[in-house]
Amino acid sequence: MAAANGPSPGRLASVYSEVQTSRLHHALQLPSVLCSQFSLVDGPPSSATGNPDEIAKLFPNLFGQPSASLVPAKDAVEGKPLKVGVVLSGGQAPGGHNVICGIFDFLQHRAKGSTMYGFKGGPAGVMKCKYVELNTDFVYPYRNQGGFDMICSGRDKIETPEQFKQAEDTANKLELDGLVVIGGDDSNTNACLIAEYFRSKNLKTRVIGCPKTIDGDLKCKEVPTSFGFDTACKIYSEMIGNVMTDARSSGKYYHFVRLMGRAASHITLECALQTHPNVALIGEEVAEKKQTLKNVTDYITDIVCKRAKLGYNYGVILIPEGLIDFIPEVQKLIAELNEILAHDTVDEAGVWKNKLEPESKKLFEFLPPSIQEQLLLERDPHGNVQVAKIETEKMLIAMVETELEKRKAEGKYKGTFIGQSHFFGYEGRCGLPTNFDASYCYALGYGAGALLQCGKTGLISSVGNLAAPVAEWTVGGTALTSLMDVERRHGKFKPVIKKAMVELDGAPYKKFASLRDEWAMKNRYISPGPIQFIGTGADAVNHTLLLELGVQA
Repeated sequence: MAAANGPSPGRLASVYSEVQTSRLHHALQLPSVLCSQFSLVDGPPSSATGNPDEIAKLFPNLFGQPSASLVPAKDAVEGKPLKVGVVLSGGQAPGGHNVICGIFDFLQHRAKGSTMYGFKGGPAGVMKCKYVELNTDFVYPYRNQGGFDMICSGRDKIETPEQFKQAEDTANKLELDGLVVIGGDDSNTNACLIAEYFRSKNLKTRVIGCPKTIDGDLKCKEVPTSFGFDTACKIYSEMIGNVMTDARSSGKYYHFVRLMGRAASHITLECALQTHPNVALIGEEVAEKKQTLKNVTDYITDIVCKRAKLGYNYGVILIPEGLIDFIPEVQKLIAELNEILAHDTVDEAGVWKNKLEPESKKLFEFLPPSIQEQLLLERDPHGNVQVAKIETEKMLIAMVETELEKRKAEGKYKGTFIGQSHFFGYEGRCGLPTNFDASYCYALGYGAGALLQCGKTGLISSVGNLAAPVAEWTVGGTALTSLMDVERRHGKFKPVIKKAMVELDGAPYKKFASLRDEWAMKNRYISPGPIQFIGTGADAVNHTLLLELGVQA
């Protein structure tokens, strides 16, 4: 892994800003178990989150394998040189470069003479054997930096027999001892399928996953959080704080802010805890209460009317990106649309609508034409509605305006309402990682290297005890099959890692619920500012994680 005559990095540290340079030189601490000799201790046999019999059939070589933990050991074991590949899969998340740096440094320090390949452009790079051999100089300018541009990512999946064979050919050509897949729930499901395939072919290549998604919905007891969530929420919260100050200053705008998070509402909940908006809609609560679009509209409108009586014709409303998918009547409509679009085409005459249930057809025709068009957009690679393209915030502004006009005509509302729409999404995916994400990602990568050195496959790198100082963090690997269930996609059942939704009996939601009525009427706005780099221990961790770990945030 020497630097001589290697490829040139795509970045030049010499042109970095003062902030980028300070982050580049930011020293990272490792969990103490990774700083000395260690051994691996297996836990009990694992099962699955749901439908274990089906998962066992899909993963006959991996199902039931135990999770594992690194523990201190007395005897020094010199690691043999390894050939390891790494691939970034799916959307960007702050800290991805530090995962790669963690793997790289582990191989340099613990398996001297190793070779590390970065597959370019995501899983397609694995299939096409497009890679760059990483070295010290190439990796250096990406340390503690945002983005995925070191090797770039992609949304391709390795799923057909031909594609699995291509991945096998690449593994054999490069004589890979290991492959690390950095991605979200779908990407780690794919990593497990690759691990199963490689083992069925008796390949020496082992596969380890790393938990990435700003959405925060890839987590369990052993994997407390996905990387990037902390940074993204703090970036969004800074922006929300700025909008709050603007609302208070102008006194005449209601800012409707849609926040990233296709499935779960973790980002909206965390940003609410950080900034104290007047309204924050939590998709899981909407689904639990079986609320309709009118229910949601009336809830916002009631608060707008009450605030107007207090002299406040402004406010800030947070909306999760996937809200429309949580409303039961809309959820039913989308499920029917998914099935129709998986097997049929949408004709211009609208005959296809007759395949909808009567209630769903009525709802579809009730929606504004722009939302109808967005619901019929091409699905993402996983067969889901591209909710990022559904402008829910604009739809709610229009519906609140209509309801307010009705109430004004009835003499029930005398205020003024001007809605401003925002979507905070891509702005948070590639920011400079927070101190927490920088350290967490580095430990995830270093831990992934340790798991490969110990001969493990089909595990996801897991770092725990995150409310404690970094030195006290725990490191191990969790069986990917233990996170799995089956789900209907493209009209067929597929193995998936079950998304972790906001728990309505969990501490983060309960804290929010206890404060939201006060936030609705009293302007308790908080403008966090650029807080990415503050803190080194529990004071650097987001509210959601601290509350879930039982620490008062």
